[in-house]
Amino acid sequence: MTMLWLSIGTLLLIALWFLSLPLRRARAIHDWQQGFETDDRAEEQNLAVYERRLAALESACERGEVDVARFEESRHELERNLLEDTEARRRVPLRNPLAGRFVIPLVITALIAATVTGYRWVGANGDLALYAVVQEVLNSPGASPENLIVRLEEQAESQPDNPKVWALLFPLYQKVGQPDRSIRALERLIELEGRRADLLAQLAQLKFYVAGGSLTYEVQALVDETLDKDPRQPTVLGMLGVEAFDDGRYEQAIGYWRRALAGFEDSASAEAIRKGIAVAEQRLEQSANEAGLVVD
Repeated sequence: MTMLWLSIGTLLLIALWFLSLPLRRARAIHDWQQGFETDDRAEEQNLAVYERRLAALESACERGEVDVARFEESRHELERNLLEDTEARRRVPLRNPLAGRFVIPLVITALIAATVTGYRWVGANGDLALYAVVQEVLNSPGASPENLIVRLEEQAESQPDNPKVWALLFPLYQKVGQPDRSIRALERLIELEGRRADLLAQLAQLKFYVAGGSLTYEVQALVDETLDKDPRQPTVLGMLGVEAFDDGRYEQAIGYWRRALAGFEDSASAEAIRKGIAVAEQRLEQSANEAGLVVD
């Protein structure tokens, strides 16, 4: 947590340095612009050009090369061009280089407030607190699942809408032999995360074992909903394989477990499924042999 705020503070200092850069460079830019305008001779050059052209036009009129009407028209055109050039080059007086300096502190204050507020609103402050609690328990002498559960329950009270709290709690409850609490924690997680197939599958499995390995109406409803969302959901397929195996339907158990095998990512679960398939195949072969003996 400390490192995070140090990082945020460092980034803020860099941002503030860039924000104050225009104010720190304002005096040099003001002096350069003022010097440029002072040395600019464009208006004098335009006026000199106008005077030369007017003098040439007057000489032509005196020699009779242009009549009076043409002379007046040309003189008005020269005056109009001079006026347009003058208007186009008119400059706004330079402002004081320190003008607007009070805006910078306001912007800096607003930036800091927006950063802190934005982080608390959309940041992972709760997740960081949760991580700190887990690390504290795991690194303490005599760390145990029970100690971790106590601390996580405190987090569940302070941040009940953080799904990561319940995602940590429900397997811990199951590990220490508290299936009812595990089910309630998982149901809370589903409320927050939505009825995802993987979460529904774990809930169905929990309730299946609480019911003594029986496909109750509630468990079957969860199974149907899960498979409707994901027909290849491995947890549910594995559970259905267990139920079929315990009921002596070995061929059906093998079918469920083979479908489940493709969905398990961890090698331990996949190996357990393979062993289950091997046992089911032996039982199936044994049943077939016994049936053959009876017929004979």
